[in-house]
Parts: sequence; C-alpha cells; structure tokens
Amino acid sequence: MNEILEKDKIENLIYEIRGKQVMLDSDLAKLYECKNGTKEVNQAVRNNMAKFPERFSWKLSDDECKDFLVKNFDQKKETRGGRYKNPRVFTEQGVAMLATILKTKVATEVSIAIMDAFVALRHYIGRNEYRLSNIETKIIEHDSEIKILQKSFEKFDENKKYNETFYNGQIYDAYSKIIEIFRKSKKDLIIIDRYADKVVLDMVKNLKVKVTIITKENGLLTKRDIEKYNKQYDNLKVVYKDNFHDRYFIIDKREVYHCGASINHAGSRTFSINKWKDKIVKKEFIHKVNTIIK
Repeated sequence: MNEILEKDKIENLIYEIRGKQVMLDSDLAKLYECKNGTKEVNQAVRNNMAKFPERFSWKLSDDECKDFLVKNFDQKKETRGGRYKNPRVFTEQGVAMLATILKTKVATEVSIAIMDAFVALRHYIGRNEYRLSNIETKIIEHDSEIKILQKSFEKFDENKKYNETFYNGQIYDAYSKIIEIFRKSKKDLIIIDRYADKVVLDMVKNLKVKVTIITKENGLLTKRDIEKYNKQYDNLKVVYKDNFHDRYFIIDKREVYHCGASINHAGSRTFSINKWKDKIVKKEFIHKVNTIIK
C-alpha cells in the first residue's frame, strides 16, 4: 500500500486555491499508483472532459502557479527541474470523479482515504472558524465595553469640566484650580467673595486683565491693601456690596463659576466649584452683577 496513504499525510497534500480545498495532479498520480504518473491523470481528464467542469478541476494560471509554489513550497517553478507545466488541481468532487475513471488496483481504498481526509480537514476548518468566530465575537464585545468605558470617561471628563469637588485637606489642589480659572480670563475677571483678603491679591497680581472684586465693607480686604496693590499693579477695582452670600467668578463676562467656599478657606473643608451651563441664567446673573459694578 502507498506509504503516504495515512489520513494525516493526505491532509498535508490538500491545499487551498480560489477559496477551495484541492489536490495536485502529481500527488493524486502517486496516491493512485498511476504507472505513467501525471500524464495518466491528465489523459483521463482529457478523455472525459464533460465529467470535469471547472468547479471540479482546472489548470492553474501562471500567476496562480507562481503564487502557489512560492507559498507552499518556498520555491519558484524554475527550480522544480525539467520541463515544467502548470499543474491541474482537483476539488473533492473532482477527486471522486477521477477515482471512477482510473482503473488502478488501489483506486477504491485510496478514494476512501482521500474522502476521509477532505472530511477531516473540513471539520478542522469548521472548528477553527467557530473558534475564530467566538474570538471575533469576544473582540466585538470587548470593543463595545471599551466604547462604553470611553463614553463613561468622556462623560466623567465632561462632568469634571463643569463640576469639581475638593475634600478636606485638598488646599493646594483647590488653590491651584481657582488660579487655573482666573487665568482663563483674557480681558476682565470679576470675583465675588465676602471674605476676600490679600490671598486673592496674590492670585491676581500677575494677570494682565482688569480685575474687579465684590466684597463686604470693613471685611478682610482693607483699603490700605488695595492702595498699596494698585500702586504697583494698577489693575484692581473693589466694589463693596454685601448682598451676595455665595462666591462667584465671572470670566470675560461670558463664563460663570460658583464656588462653595471663600478663596482664603478653599480646601480646608469639602466644597465644590461648578461651571454654569444655562446661557439664560448666566446672562441674567452677569447683567445684575454689571449693574452693581457700574
């Protein structure tokens, strides 16, 4: 019996071309123990062309042949020796048809072994396609989860952009955030804080904008502090009004921030800084503040 008849060895002789599993005429000639080799196989096809439509068997084109040999044998056709002709390949149906025509001693047994090899290969491919399908499904699921997480992070970042909370002891973080907000101003900055003191002056002294502070009279920010400050920086206006309970920052008459703590106590207790979104509310608030400043 042919030494390569074992199923696992036959499977190694099945290749994929044009998306189909096929076998070479030369390998089939060896398996069927054809005395005249490939010539006998091709002669059988020529004598029975009606039984071998192209979906059963075809000759490789030059491009197919070159690609097939390089991919599967790591060599070009010129290195295979002798006069070379493009091989003919047979699908599973083509192999079965060929077995009915060839009259060799081993034809029946070999045909069964070859059919078993094709079936085993299909099962193998099917299992791997199933595994790949599961992997692809998992990847899609993970991608969906990642997108959900990304949206959550984006939502978190968006919320953080408008709402930020500082806990007991986060004094420097709170101080740094307030300075960050102040530095957004390009033309003018309005600070409303009943307990504003010299800490506020230290925070705004390097800003190249007009600064207005609304605070209560006889509070922590004295007239002497203001006079000395303006002698050097000359960008500060202080308005004494005690009709604001909460703290607010107005940037360039466009953005409004609500601050839950006085600037000089920021971070000593838990508080939040919120950026207002409602345009109508902002516009009305800024208008009222402007009437006070004027």
